[in-house]
Amino acid sequence: MTKMIDTTSTDRRRPFRATPGRSADAAPHTARAGAKSRVLVVGGPPRVDLLPVEVHVRRRQRATVRRAWAGVLVVAIAVGLATAWAMTDRMSAEQDLAAAQSETATLAKQQGQYRDVRATESESALLQSAQTVGGSTEIDWATTLASVRSRLPAGVQITGLTIDSAGAEEAYAQSDDPLQGQRIATLTFDATSDALPSIPDWLTAVGGVAGFVDANANSVARSQDGGGYAVNMTIHLDEKSFDGRYAADDAKKD
Repeated sequence: MTKMIDTTSTDRRRPFRATPGRSADAAPHTARAGAKSRVLVVGGPPRVDLLPVEVHVRRRQRATVRRAWAGVLVVAIAVGLATAWAMTDRMSAEQDLAAAQSETATLAKQQGQYRDVRATESESALLQSAQTVGGSTEIDWATTLASVRSRLPAGVQITGLTIDSAGAEEAYAQSDDPLQGQRIATLTFDATSDALPSIPDWLTAVGGVAGFVDANANSVARSQDGGGYAVNMTIHLDEKSFDGRYAADDAKKD
């Protein structure tokens, strides 16, 4: 497109002056102030749009629709990728579950081969527990009696013995006397001595017996044959007198 543009020159120049060696005719031609000039413009954009407004509106609507469909396509692709990832993860979980179930079935089958052994072990453990509970209140009376005899004075002979101890199913009866300590067993014995016994010394001596709580002399009398003295003494014992044999055996097995 070709268009003529009118312009107004506003350039004000100084008057031309002749200089030596230069003719006054050679002065450049200057336009007068306020004179108009025309500029030819080639290939410029058109200044007049003859298309209806509806065409431009329709174009903008089509661009909006294209952008909307592009957004829908992006969302659809994202949803598809998420669905594919979820399906892959589910398949992997199902495979792991199947492998675990197969391994469990194999182990159960192998354990079935040793069912009798497990039953025997269970019965043995039950018997061992019952033995431990039942034997928890046992006292090695032979050792206890030997300890008492070794602490009595020389020449003293034990002629009678009565023992009473707690059981595994019920507590041992305690004395109503507040001066007597808690006990789980009672040892009462008869002894003869050629010399008049010193009861305080006897009580002090038996204090070294394992589990000793207290002791008292029930009676001291002259023997019927007149050859010495008869003493009846009671010793009370606590939990330290238990031998703990079955508990020790269980600890060794563990």
